[in-house]
Amino acid sequence: MEYFVARHSIVREIWGKSDTILFVFAGASAEFALNKAVDWLYFTGRLPADPLGRLFSTVMYARQIVFSETDAANKAIDKITAIHEAVEKNRGAQIPDWAYRDVLFMLIHYSIASFEILERKLTDAEKEDLFDVFYRMGQRMQLKGLPHNYEEWLTMRNEHMEKDLQKSHYTIDLYNQYKKHLGSPRFFILKESQKLVVPQHVKKLMGFGKYSWISPLLSFYKFSRKIKMDEFFKSIILPQDYKQQIRALDVKPS
Repeated sequence: MEYFVARHSIVREIWGKSDTILFVFAGASAEFALNKAVDWLYFTGRLPADPLGRLFSTVMYARQIVFSETDAANKAIDKITAIHEAVEKNRGAQIPDWAYRDVLFMLIHYSIASFEILERKLTDAEKEDLFDVFYRMGQRMQLKGLPHNYEEWLTMRNEHMEKDLQKSHYTIDLYNQYKKHLGSPRFFILKESQKLVVPQHVKKLMGFGKYSWISPLLSFYKFSRKIKMDEFFKSIILPQDYKQQIRALDVKPS
């Protein structure tokens, strides 16, 4: 049986843990809000109406691909492409390739940043492995101008952030929606978590300070996982509507 992502791949380890995925979610929610193509997500009205659900669905699509057989993963990627093509048809315009690349680039960056802050530093080979998975996703989507290896990606990632990110009225509105849907205490946790994983350029645009109140608690949280108390802490900070979905993200090693 052939899988899109090999069983021994570090990508399965990264995307098989709910807390890692939650940090991916947190970081992506900041960068989504800054992307110049965020108006496409406002076009359908789904993003401002349910920003958590919209972002969570993006993460879930990526996770589904990671753990699927090759044929099923390709079908999932094709479905993503078809959904975007339908939006393009309704709007009478085309989503630029750089916007698709930005999403892939985000998933690569936040996969690395989230795993490294919770677990350990990745090796160069593991980073290349992770890059390859998302590169093949982009190839299947027939995206143009993709980098060919991790080193090229690093350069393009920085170039894309400089060109494609800006703080706009969409950014402000989306953060207002985050706060509305999360409530003030969870919104505070979201922003403090974002500070730990977003690149320096995103911090600058968002006006984030250097210090995160979450940082000193990370060691305590890592210890709680060893004594099986992490579920208790996640149950406190997560929205009720997503608790069951997030719990299902944990994959036991086969």
